Amino acid sequence: MKHLAKLALAAALAAFASTPAATQGRLSLLDQGEYICALPGDATGAAWIEQAGRDFSITGGSSYRTARGGGTYLMEGKRVTFTRGPMRGMKFMRLGSGILQEVGRDGKLGRLRCHRAGPTKD
Repeated sequence: MKHLAKLALAAALAAFASTPAATQGRLSLLDQGEYICALPGDATGAAWIEQAGRDFSITGGSSYRTARGGGTYLMEGKRVTFTRGPMRGMKFMRLGSGILQEVGRDGKLGRLRCHRAGPTKD
C-alpha cells in the first residue's frame, strides 16, 4: 500500500511540474529605453565592442523597435523571447535592471550583452 501511495504522489507531482503554470515565470516588462548591444573586448583594446545593427528600443508594453522595424517580445521571469519582428526567435536572460545576455540555441548564455543606455529617442 505504501508503495502505491508513493507512486501516486510521484505521478501527481510530475503532472503538476509539467503544467505550463509551473514551468513559466511571472510575466513582466522590460524597462523602456534604448538598448545597446556589445561583445566583450580584451585587455589589449576596448572593454566592449558595440555591435552595429543589434541595438533596439523598448517602446512600451511588450513592444520594441529596431532600425529594420518593430515587433513584440515576451518576458517570463528572467527569460525574454522576441516573438515578432526583426528580432523574432532571439532569446535573452535578464541579468539585472537594464542588462540582458543572449541565450544561444543550445540554451547556454552567449557572449552578446545588451544594456539600457537611456530613454528612447523620438
